[in-house]
Amino acid sequence: MSVDATELHAGPHDDEPHEGGLNNRLNWLRAGVLGANDGIVSTAGIVMGVAGATTDRGSILIAGVAGLTAGALSMGAGEYVSVSTQRDSELALLDKERRELVEEPQDELEELAGIYVGKGLSEDLALQVAEQLTAHDALAAHAEAELGIDPDDITSPWNAAFASTLAFTLGALLPLLTISLVVADARVWVTVVAVTLALALTGWASAAFGYGASRPAVVRNVVGGLFAMGVTYGIGSVLGTHIG
Repeated sequence: MSVDATELHAGPHDDEPHEGGLNNRLNWLRAGVLGANDGIVSTAGIVMGVAGATTDRGSILIAGVAGLTAGALSMGAGEYVSVSTQRDSELALLDKERRELVEEPQDELEELAGIYVGKGLSEDLALQVAEQLTAHDALAAHAEAELGIDPDDITSPWNAAFASTLAFTLGALLPLLTISLVVADARVWVTVVAVTLALALTGWASAAFGYGASRPAVVRNVVGGLFAMGVTYGIGSVLGTHIG
């Protein structure tokens, strides 16, 4: 298929805009989806396990609230530590690149040109591209090509921690409120249905954000959640029978 060069215009595709801050947005979206999914599964497992051992609404509610609180704090702290480590590494690499650009500008220029040669450009064109990009923003050009880092879009641990904590809490509230508010005779099955639908939604969302196939993601999510609830309910039933 031939393309008329006179009709070409530099710029993003109309249906695929390229906006700044994409890394941070994807980071907190990922943390949010995973947090909601963990909140649903872990809290559903806890309340189902207790429901297997007792029909007392108060005991189920206390266990669920305790699991929600501990899980939300754990998720937030875990995301903060993980993303902080990633951020520290990115900042350290950027500092190293700044020093090299000051101390070894010629070597850095040749290195950048070599990267573009490896991507298919001729050596002369690669040198021209490297020189122009370096003149425009040396750090950004080298960081993106060599490190895959955007200096203006460093990951934020606070965004990830907040998104994860909030999402876990919202996800955990679904099984907690469902099993607490529904009458004893129907609470288990109503909770299973509610959790299944919620896991299908988070599975679809995780696939959508990652541009993956939605069906396998939904199936994995739902099957994993049902397995967790089934195991904990069974354990709760056995322990409730023998200990109670």
